Amino acid sequence: MRAAYDWERSSTVASGPGNLVYYVPGLTLLFVCAMKLPTLVRRRRDPLLRSAFLQLFAGGCIMLLAAPESILALNQATGITNCAAVVVYAALTTYSGASLLLIIHWRPALPEQTRRAARRCLMAYSLAVLIIVVLFWVGNAPVEQITLFDAYYANTPYIREMIVTYLLAHGVAATANLTMCWRWSTEVRGSLRTGLRLLVPAYLLHVGYDVTRLVAVSARWAGHNLDFLIGQVSPRFAALSAIIGAVGYTLPLVGPRIAQTAQAMRQLRQLTPLWRVLRNVPTPGAIRSSLPWWRTSPAMLLMSRKTALYDAMLSLTPYCDPAVRDVAYQAALRCRQDEASAAASADAAMIVVALERQHADPEQLQGSAGSSAWRSKDLIPLSLALASPVVQNLREHDRSPAESSRS
Repeated sequence: MRAAYDWERSSTVASGPGNLVYYVPGLTLLFVCAMKLPTLVRRRRDPLLRSAFLQLFAGGCIMLLAAPESILALNQATGITNCAAVVVYAALTTYSGASLLLIIHWRPALPEQTRRAARRCLMAYSLAVLIIVVLFWVGNAPVEQITLFDAYYANTPYIREMIVTYLLAHGVAATANLTMCWRWSTEVRGSLRTGLRLLVPAYLLHVGYDVTRLVAVSARWAGHNLDFLIGQVSPRFAALSAIIGAVGYTLPLVGPRIAQTAQAMRQLRQLTPLWRVLRNVPTPGAIRSSLPWWRTSPAMLLMSRKTALYDAMLSLTPYCDPAVRDVAYQAALRCRQDEASAAASADAAMIVVALERQHADPEQLQGSAGSSAWRSKDLIPLSLALASPVVQNLREHDRSPAESSRS
């Protein structure tokens, strides 16, 4: 008899979706939750962070506990038949309230309006969790069900109401969040908008999860069998929505940092031509520190690179000849460059000539041109101007524009 029961349990687990369908998104959510933990410790009074942490933690726990092997283990550990069902449904309702609470705190609104909505949400979903626990306690669910609990007990008093309560609580939160995320996404830009647009299909999948289960339960009420919607379809909705939702919530948090890092790396690449020209210029009195790129953020590397370039340009200032710049500027205008590009090309030409003069006679300084030696205020156009025709022609002939004009 025991062997037959064990065989029935194992076949029930095998007939449903595999454990990985639950474990992979569950661990993904808990990983994102762990990433937020240090920030939560520093800002433990922030209601937005608390809501986000609770939502991610509850979502990860749901997926881990809803796996067939986890259900078997929890029922066996507690000794209560179908204890896993009430635990998962209470966690799912908590997740629903936390996700709605997160959007309430996240979306800009008047402080009093936010507090009032948050209190109502907290009270409503705390009550829903209590109702689920009480209905399970007074109901009767003696036969263990691993994947088809909702369908099997669809007509059982109190258990039936418990099932409808958790599905309605989850559906209401998903629908409200879907609507708010879509409306809010039309008012913002950047990574926040992308994250909100990802949350819309995630919550739409939540709604699909609830609808498929309600259809299957309603079919049992009508005497039909659509249990495959519960055993096969709805878990995949839940798994996919968990992954998309994790990305949607994480992207607005890490998006600005990723954009800043990408911008710093792009600027470092754009400054490479100027760095190759000036990196060996002696800078007496300036401290150059070698920062290992694998341990230093791109933003810090960019700041260090710009500082070194400014020091090198300052060291070259006594060798700079405004006449070289003026002649190069006119040459750039004749090449149909706009004024800003022509100014950058002229400064680049003056740097090339100043560098040659420093190499030729490093001990004999000319009169300093002072802070007005440079017209370009940004190093990036100056670096890119090293590839301009005026500068390339100058470097190929190894002569300054002023000298060329006199010959």
